[in-house]
This record gives sequence, C-alpha cells and structure tokens, in this order.
Amino acid sequence: MSPSAAILAILAALLIGAMSPGPSFVIVARHSIGLSRRDGLATAVAMGIGGVFFSGIALVGLYTLLATVGWLYMSLKIAGGLYLIYLASKIWRGAAAPLALDSAQAANAGNVRKSFWVGLSTQLSNPKTAVAYGSIFAALLPQHPPLWCYFALPPLVFAVEAGWYTVVALCFSSKRPRELYLRAKTWIDRVAASAIAALGLRLLFTAHKTGI
Repeated sequence: MSPSAAILAILAALLIGAMSPGPSFVIVARHSIGLSRRDGLATAVAMGIGGVFFSGIALVGLYTLLATVGWLYMSLKIAGGLYLIYLASKIWRGAAAPLALDSAQAANAGNVRKSFWVGLSTQLSNPKTAVAYGSIFAALLPQHPPLWCYFALPPLVFAVEAGWYTVVALCFSSKRPRELYLRAKTWIDRVAASAIAALGLRLLFTAHKTGI
C-alpha cells in the first residue's frame, strides 16, 4: 500500500470510529443542545485537537508502548474511568436545574472556553481512543513512512475529527432538538450521565485486562 493510500485508509477508519457513539459524541451533543451552538462548535474543535494529540503519539509508537508496558495501559484505563464517572456525576446533579438560555449567556466566552476544556479532557481521558489510534496507525501506516506523512497526518486528522463533530454540533443545536431538550432536560441529562458513567465503569472493571 502506498503512503497516500495508507493515509486515506487511516482517515476513513478514524471517521468510522468518530461516528461510533461514545463519551465524545454525548458531550458534543449535550453542549450543542443544552448550551449553545458556539459551545457545541468549541467542543468539536476540542475533539479535533484531541485527535491531533493521539495521532502524534501514535506516530511515535504509542501502541507498542501500551502493548509492552501493561501497567501503563491499566493506569490510563483507571484514570479515564474515574474522570468519566466524575463527569457523569456532575451532569446528573445538574439535571434537574432549570436552564437559562438567553442571548447574553449564549455569548458568554467563559462558557465557550469551559465547553472546550470539558471536550478536550473528555477526549484525552479515554484510553480506548488512544488504543484505537495506535492500532490503526500500526496496521495501516508503512513501517518507514516518508517525512511528509508526519506533517500531513495531524491536520488531516483534525479535519476528520473536528469536521464530524461540527456536523453533530450543527444538527443538535438547531431549533427542534433544543425545544425537545428543554421539555425533557432532566431525563435527557440523566440518560447522558448514565451512558458516560457506564463507559467509565466499563473502563474500571476491565482495567485488570492489560492486553490490547
């Protein structure tokens, strides 16, 4: 497989992975519906930056490191699981709180910055994403890729990750989804919190399985 074909295959695999439901999707959708379109887009950009980070460490051999050093992978799973459970608890506790969606709040840059950092920390806390990147790169990238691959892959990965989640943000921040959210905020937030907590618990319960 040529380097160009390998990069296209990597990007296609990453897009399929991004489209699979997970904590990143839940956070982007929730910020888009419950806060504002700007918050959703900021979260989408954070997902793209997280993808760039994972692609960078995948290029330097993360998959081999995690496969060799079992305790490191176990530690990542425990840390990621605890963070997701913490995030789920915050969403659950705030589920019943009324939501003020006035224009001043939507334009508040502080909220957008907070949404960005929540999105980035959610993306980076998931060791499954790190393993997915590492395994895809290990399987598809040539053993000795040309130098241009190292410069081309990170921005292309950003375009795939941020692009997909931008579509999610735009869809979920439209009028109809927001109206539905406001009518059922408590239950929607609790379902989202439960889904994120379940993913966190799964990481904790499988932490002892150090094989990748």
